[in-house]
Amino acid sequence: MIKRLTFMIACLLYFQAALFSQQNILRTTQKIQLKKGTPFELKIPVGYSINVAAQGLERPRFFSRSPDGRLFVTDMHDRSDNKKGRIMILEHWDEKKKSFGKITTFLKGLHNPNQVAFYTSGEQTYIYIAETGKLSYYKYTPGDSVASGKPVVVATFPDYGLSYKYGGWHLTRSIAFHGSKMYVSVGSSCDACIETEDIRATVVEMDPDGSNQRIFARGIRNAVGIKWVKDALWVTHMGRDNRGPDKPEELFHTVVDNGFYGWPYYYQYRKTIIADTQFIKKEHPPFVRKPAIVPYTFKAHAAPLGFEYVADFDDPLLNHTFLVALHGSTSVWRQRGNAIVQLTAGGGYREVISGFLQGKTENLRYGRPCDIIQWDKHSFFISDDKNGVIYFFEKR
Repeated sequence: MIKRLTFMIACLLYFQAALFSQQNILRTTQKIQLKKGTPFELKIPVGYSINVAAQGLERPRFFSRSPDGRLFVTDMHDRSDNKKGRIMILEHWDEKKKSFGKITTFLKGLHNPNQVAFYTSGEQTYIYIAETGKLSYYKYTPGDSVASGKPVVVATFPDYGLSYKYGGWHLTRSIAFHGSKMYVSVGSSCDACIETEDIRATVVEMDPDGSNQRIFARGIRNAVGIKWVKDALWVTHMGRDNRGPDKPEELFHTVVDNGFYGWPYYYQYRKTIIADTQFIKKEHPPFVRKPAIVPYTFKAHAAPLGFEYVADFDDPLLNHTFLVALHGSTSVWRQRGNAIVQLTAGGGYREVISGFLQGKTENLRYGRPCDIIQWDKHSFFISDDKNGVIYFFEKR
């Protein structure tokens, strides 16, 4: 019954996204000048503006709004495995300049922090921090500018594996709360392999104190973005490499309890599920089964990360649709991703904000979108973890 309800919700959101899919997005250009680097132009919809809300960060990743209405963002420092990560608070918003006047370090010395989330039980609120090797929380009081007290570790995760350049390890952990349960994504240790640790390439479920931990879904190589939308858990699912320039495709889909989503035994290409003969043999774990076709796909190596389901927004062009941040391939010549896109009917997508990539060399890549959060009825914030920038995208 629950799986059927989840499927119906997913279908509803899918058809909502289709309502405006035939409508062309008229776009214009806007010049961006950062403190460092040459100016460049971004393409945005007519009637919108985009401004630099904050810069000078290292590698800003995922946003979270605190219960007292402040914007928190993680900063992973750089692409190496390090313990220099921070949690930042973006404050003192200047409406005229469209920028933050103050950036406060809430916590530092963290091991690749990818995301924080807030959870309230009774009168007490907690801030949860997802690092590579552990999930912990601090007590949080509205107005706090620094973390206080000692952290409580509720779960630990593998923090070793193949080097990042080999497609493995997957240093990030993402978290989402739903009701009284917490969900954490743990990526694979490799590009494609049979894992020896059960928790790899999964989404796990647990209580807020870390108890009753169990595997909720398997076969997800690396779900960097996870979010509950109308009682359905959606994930961005980055596919494996080394199957050609265009396959497998990257995926965006719901996951359900005890679901299996293919990796490394199956992958999807052009609405077809393909068995990988390297891994599909006579004997394999009992949970392995051929997955269903996912309607929403992105080009291989587009690297979908954060996303937002837009609701109660002033413009019907974006209202009741998904916006996804495509981080882009590490191989710039592939010309994949590096944009904010909107999902459309038939599993397609179209660019809403582009121009971060303007050539086939790294010096012509002016940003890599990581996350997007709707702030109010007419605006969003977007993180760029290449240049350490936060953008403010607004309907004028």
